[in-house]
Amino acid sequence: MPTTSPAPSSIRRVAVAPSGFKESLSAQSAAEAIAQGVRRVLPAAEVDLIPLVDGGEGTAQGLAAATGGRLVALPATGPVGERIGTHFALLDSGTAVVEMAAAAGLRLVPRELRDPGATTTYGVGELIRAALDTGARRILVGCGDSGTSDGGAGALQALGVRLLDADGWELPRGGRELPRLHHVDASRADPRLAEAELLVACNQHNVLCGEQGVARVFGPQKGATPAQVEELAAGLERWAYVLTRDLKVTTDLFHGPGTGASGGLGAGLAALGARLLPRFDVLLDHLDLDARLARADLVVTAEGALDRQTPRGKVPAEVARRAKLFDRPVLALAGTIGDGAHLVRAAGVDAYSSILPAPVTLTEALGRGAEFLTDATERALRMIVLGSRLPGQAAVASLSVSGTQRPSSVR
Repeated sequence: MPTTSPAPSSIRRVAVAPSGFKESLSAQSAAEAIAQGVRRVLPAAEVDLIPLVDGGEGTAQGLAAATGGRLVALPATGPVGERIGTHFALLDSGTAVVEMAAAAGLRLVPRELRDPGATTTYGVGELIRAALDTGARRILVGCGDSGTSDGGAGALQALGVRLLDADGWELPRGGRELPRLHHVDASRADPRLAEAELLVACNQHNVLCGEQGVARVFGPQKGATPAQVEELAAGLERWAYVLTRDLKVTTDLFHGPGTGASGGLGAGLAALGARLLPRFDVLLDHLDLDARLARADLVVTAEGALDRQTPRGKVPAEVARRAKLFDRPVLALAGTIGDGAHLVRAAGVDAYSSILPAPVTLTEALGRGAEFLTDATERALRMIVLGSRLPGQAAVASLSVSGTQRPSSVR
């Protein structure tokens, strides 16, 4: 589309810091789509693309690209039990990055097979084992975008831990088997784990059990019926109890921060001695995010949905929180605007908008995500430009470097 509005002198640098849109756009693709929309309106502006990883899809590739590392391709067990092509990253620092979504992500579960009682994290354990094979002794596991709810049981099985029923038989894979768990035997666990530093980058708001436990909060998104949700919740309670008892775990696997990450993978790995860390503290330092936000006059972030979960550890809220340390204005774009989206304002988002131009089917929204995101960025930026030109409104609507004033025209 032709550009008709020159950039206001106060918007010289735009930081574009989105996450990916699940099943539609990677973080890199989302950043490129936003940048295209920015350049339609502000052709002279410097656009800094900062595709953000949150532990989910694209984490291994993103960190490898940001640090000069490389991807290692290999086959592993997918979430429904089939063999798939997947990968992990080796960074120059010697750290291996295992992205759980690359082996057990929701994207890898066909819609007709979305049963979180049956899906498994076995492939995640295989990736950890493969990382150990390279000699890596510091392994960072990124949690996010999971299609599982097995508490990490599959990952532990792949690492040699035996999960036994009351008759001494090994449990089949899947979260629905956990209520039958009687004993956890770690005597055959990969001995290299004792020499490795296992770090889990996770959302600290996600806990394993209780009313805010992972089965009840995220089970329905993965295809669980109400009855299955309660079955999974009971199984994860049993999982936490037996792990704590048999492996002499001293941390709280039931309600500890991050234990519910990726369908409870956090709890399973914590039982093996992994440290559960706030994901953005671990991941974003590789991208020099704070310094890049500080240099911007406007920050644009995005994700698939804005709702009441966004302030609880999602990318737009984290970007906004950091941007406000430097008093920078923040615009957030989303595929959908859900219940409680207004709460993102308290997190530091100044304005937000859906990218959908009209009601469309889910298939169309996913397929045209880049187009919709580019067009929505252009619409929002033209409103900002218009606001800065209204008579008598320059002091109110201008997006100055100091960021002390906020545009109201795009709220």
